[in-house]
Amino acid sequence: MPIQSAGSVRALALAGPTNSGKTTLLQALLAATGAVSRTGGEMVGDASPEARARGHSVELNLAGFDFMGDHYQVVDCPGSLEFCADLDRALPAVDLAVVVAEPDPAKAALLQPTLRELERMNIPRALFINKMDQARGSLQGLLDALAPVSGAPLVARQIPTFEGEKATGYIDLALERCFVYRPGEPSQQIDIPSGLQQAEADARFHMLELIADFDDELLEQLLSDVTPSRDAVFADLVKEMNEGLIVPVFFGSAANGFGIRRLLKTLRHETPGPERAAERLGVEAGAYVLKTAHAGQSGKLAYARVFGQPLADGAELTLSGGEHSRAGGLFAVQGANLKKIASAPVGDICAIGKVEQAHAGEILSLTSKPQSVRAAAQVRRPLFAVALSAKNHKDDVRLSSSLAKLVEEDPGLLLTHDQEAKQVLLAGQGEGHLRLALERLKRRYGVEIDTDQPRTPYRETIQKAVTQRARHKKQSGGHGQFADVTIEVKPLPRGSGFVFQSRIVGGAVPKQWVPAVEAGLRDGLVKGPLGFPVTDLEVALTDGMTHPVDSSEMAFRTAGRLALEEALEAAGTILLEPIERLVVYSPSPAASNVTSALTARRGQILGLSPREDWRGWERIEAYLPQSERQDLIAEIRGLTQGLGAFEADFDHMAELHGRLAEVAAQAAGKAQAPAH
Repeated sequence: MPIQSAGSVRALALAGPTNSGKTTLLQALLAATGAVSRTGGEMVGDASPEARARGHSVELNLAGFDFMGDHYQVVDCPGSLEFCADLDRALPAVDLAVVVAEPDPAKAALLQPTLRELERMNIPRALFINKMDQARGSLQGLLDALAPVSGAPLVARQIPTFEGEKATGYIDLALERCFVYRPGEPSQQIDIPSGLQQAEADARFHMLELIADFDDELLEQLLSDVTPSRDAVFADLVKEMNEGLIVPVFFGSAANGFGIRRLLKTLRHETPGPERAAERLGVEAGAYVLKTAHAGQSGKLAYARVFGQPLADGAELTLSGGEHSRAGGLFAVQGANLKKIASAPVGDICAIGKVEQAHAGEILSLTSKPQSVRAAAQVRRPLFAVALSAKNHKDDVRLSSSLAKLVEEDPGLLLTHDQEAKQVLLAGQGEGHLRLALERLKRRYGVEIDTDQPRTPYRETIQKAVTQRARHKKQSGGHGQFADVTIEVKPLPRGSGFVFQSRIVGGAVPKQWVPAVEAGLRDGLVKGPLGFPVTDLEVALTDGMTHPVDSSEMAFRTAGRLALEEALEAAGTILLEPIERLVVYSPSPAASNVTSALTARRGQILGLSPREDWRGWERIEAYLPQSERQDLIAEIRGLTQGLGAFEADFDHMAELHGRLAEVAAQAAGKAQAPAH
């Protein structure tokens, strides 16, 4: 359908928990506006094989429709926290977020992470209670369960009507009209049944009381028993939603098309224009990039929203770093389908081709000057990692380039090279997130991989002081090699690292060769008797001997290494393991189970306190060995309905003894072979 130039373009996000029906709501909006067929229409969202296999969204879906002269772009968001990193860059660009929920009080807490993030970004939001045809229990019970999960008051704009336990329609409290659902058709307006007139009056008065908290004039009218005008009520509802002061609540069933047209009319009259999002982002004239994707032969595409002025194919763009590029093709986006267009109006979301240096979260400026985003998106820290290697070594180069593309597309992924462990590590938001990335790696690029657990960076140290002499002597014709050194080695407190000092007197080791001895000592620190780097010790060079012909820098370096290796064997080393400080966020009912899970992993609980500004949540601090963290996120989410999360930072090294130390040493290949 063509965009009517007289209308405006607005962008909506559909957000909320997995299985709440966001993609079904997108399909219902498209069907109600004629963008797809009402019957047998192709599903626009969740088009990727990975999403279809899982039965829920794993990436952003983009689609558009026209309604009463205006054009709407919809960003359908994944619900699982594992796939939500895209949201951090996409959500700031929308005008309104419709948070989709199920009518089940037991699932109310699932909304809190989404609502809190929208509040943090200062994005206007409305709540759509979906699946009302499956609702059971009282409306008030549902609203009471939902109230604590939102920082702003939830204002019911409608009340459902029932026959028995079946929802048959709703009363619009702002319009004071009653509607009856009709499958496949717009709802039919009827008179408010006499038995519901008092309930409607009470619910409407409660709605007015809530919005009067932010309007002194309306409050005065209510106190004086003056009936406010309908226009004034609507003006308050729009203003307060747009300012994030209230969250209006609507009801319906996306699968049956119930309540969809009323939602559309609300969106038409109450969604703010793109200028508010432009101000939030700090865009003057340009395209803000929501996400990027590598589209095979089409190259790299930047999915972006246009602000300030229309964007034409071939327009010159200035990237945030000052580089210049051109829009190498513009495309309208409808799910997986792209359609070439000549230009995109202000507010539109389109795909821009051949902007190879563009990244999600930046502004492609239409002025000659770079533009920076006013509030940069948060960076989601990785919670789960695997070590990767190509099944076929011939794919090593292709693996590297393919991984780089995946990480560029998905800001929730992090690719690192652990030089010490000689591992390539891919980290993400959970095991399911990494499984998805590896499926894409195989499907898109034909690269199959083997995975392993990341190696824990254990260390070795000593517990007693020793004195060690070592001599390196070698004759091979001509000049030989000779160096003799004596060192004193003693342990240091945790975190001290390696300290070297020379206490040579009388030139027993010439000054020019003292640095070579230190270099040799550092060579010996690389791998101790147990197979790990050595730390937290002081080594003093106390004596030595030279040869007038055979002594050299290399000889003293070798002697230094041998002296330390022999000293470590004589002193005996112990294993140190890295301990991290964790901050775990959990809904309060699950907090005790989470602390038990941490304790079972050798964790030390440091404290538990309410999570700031999150009603019904706890903040748990603990020490946890890094080796115990690998699959922790899966357990925490299993205990918290998928809501829990944590942050982990290295804190200190601690001694590791017994069977766990033996297992770690065996993994390093340094344990003695068992006796037979």
